[in-house]
Amino acid sequence: MAFQLSPLPYPADALDPAISAETLSFHHGKHHQAYVDKTNAAIEGTDHADASLEAVIAASRGSNQGLFNNSAQTWNHGFYWHSLAPQATDPSADLAAKIDEAFGSMDTLKQKLKDRGAGHFASGWVWLAEKGGKLSIEESHDADTLADSGFIPLLTVDVWEHAYYLDHQNKRPSYLDAVIDNKLNWAFASENLARGTVWTYA
Repeated sequence: MAFQLSPLPYPADALDPAISAETLSFHHGKHHQAYVDKTNAAIEGTDHADASLEAVIAASRGSNQGLFNNSAQTWNHGFYWHSLAPQATDPSADLAAKIDEAFGSMDTLKQKLKDRGAGHFASGWVWLAEKGGKLSIEESHDADTLADSGFIPLLTVDVWEHAYYLDHQNKRPSYLDAVIDNKLNWAFASENLARGTVWTYA
C-alpha cells in the first residue's frame, strides 16, 4: 500500500506568525509530498511495498541511500507537524519531572534546544528524546532520523532552511525563538513518553 501525505493536524495558518501559511503550503504540500512520492516510487513492486514506513527506514539504512533519505524525511516531517501546536500545551507531570531532572527547568531545556538548533551546521533536525528513562537533546544531519535509533523521539524541530526561510530569511535563531517559545506541542511529547515506543507514521 502506498504511503500518503500525512495531513496537517491544524489549519495551514494556525502557526502564524512563527510559521506562515505560505511556508506550510510549500513545506508540507511540496517538500513533504515529494518525499512521499519518491518513497512510493522506490518501493513499488519490491518487498517493501507492504511494509510500514518505520520498517522501510530500518531496512534501507546503509543499503539504499536514496530510499532511506526519502522514507526518513517522510517520517521526520510527519513527526514534526505533530511536534507543533497552535496554542501552548503543557507537559504531563511525568515529562515535567524528567525535564527538571535532565535540564533543571523547562526554560533551560528551551534555551538548550535553541542553542543546538542555531549551532547545527547546515540541514538537519534537533530532537528531544528519551532513552533508558533519561531525556536528552539529539541532532541528526540532513535526512537522518531517530525513528530507528534506539531513542524514543518526543518532539523535533526542523532546521532545514525551507522550514523557515520565507518567514525568517537566514535568521534561524528568530525561527527557533518563535517555535520553541510558542509552538512546541508538549502534549504530543508527553504522549510519546507515556507510550514508550516510537511514534508510527500514518
